[in-house]
Amino acid sequence: MAKSIIATCGFSRSRFESADAPSDAVLIEFGSGSSTKTELLLEVMRDLYAYVPVDISETALHDAQARIKARFADLRVLPVAGDFSRPLRLPDEIAGKPRLGFFPGSTIGNFVPRSATDLLRHFRDILGTGAKLLIGMDRVKPVERLIAAYDDPEGVTAEFNLNLLHRINRELGADIPIDAFRHQARWNDILSRIEMHLVATRDVAFGIDGHAFAFTKGASIHTENSHKYGPRGGRVLLLAGGWTPIAEWTDEAGDFALILAEAMRNRFAP
Repeated sequence: MAKSIIATCGFSRSRFESADAPSDAVLIEFGSGSSTKTELLLEVMRDLYAYVPVDISETALHDAQARIKARFADLRVLPVAGDFSRPLRLPDEIAGKPRLGFFPGSTIGNFVPRSATDLLRHFRDILGTGAKLLIGMDRVKPVERLIAAYDDPEGVTAEFNLNLLHRINRELGADIPIDAFRHQARWNDILSRIEMHLVATRDVAFGIDGHAFAFTKGASIHTENSHKYGPRGGRVLLLAGGWTPIAEWTDEAGDFALILAEAMRNRFAP
């Protein structure tokens, strides 16, 4: 998703001026994973001082570091293992360097707005006043398209959602009958989000780690949210988190957006 957003938004050197990310800057990616999508950005930003991938998986960081170094031999890659939603210690080597945070894809949509605001403020604390943040957001689309995307005919999302029950059985010693639940995607218009649910297809009882649970037919386990933001809503979210939007890129259809924002000095009046 993140890689496709960067590509379809026409993100290129010609549209991302050097003033947006000064030379000798540090790119800090929150939740970098495999860093495959980051290569598109690194192609644009050839004058970086360093790339700092942040991820909870040390294995993913090690693999990404090796691959990035093989392609961008002159770039410093300084991985940080940790949970980006908690306090982080960044490498001493980047002290005093301009900072650009990178949070692509639409991960911000998985957080309820209050938590999303807290996370954006946390990023601001990590990066500091004057830093910039390049963030991806998924736009609001017709309900039929959204439901089809999250309840695809191939059943990929359903398998992903039901895997939660498999993991509970495997890791918590549960005995949940998987066939007693089905995946369902719902659009919540009031909260502007897709909700993923596991709905009981019959009355069912099971145990988890010695505790008994029972669901009646039709009851559901709410497993995930994916909030969708219109242009104004996305900007207001950023402002609430302490970031002032300064540029924006979208794909031709307006389905996805990349927003560049700056952590300007806090003030309480215009």
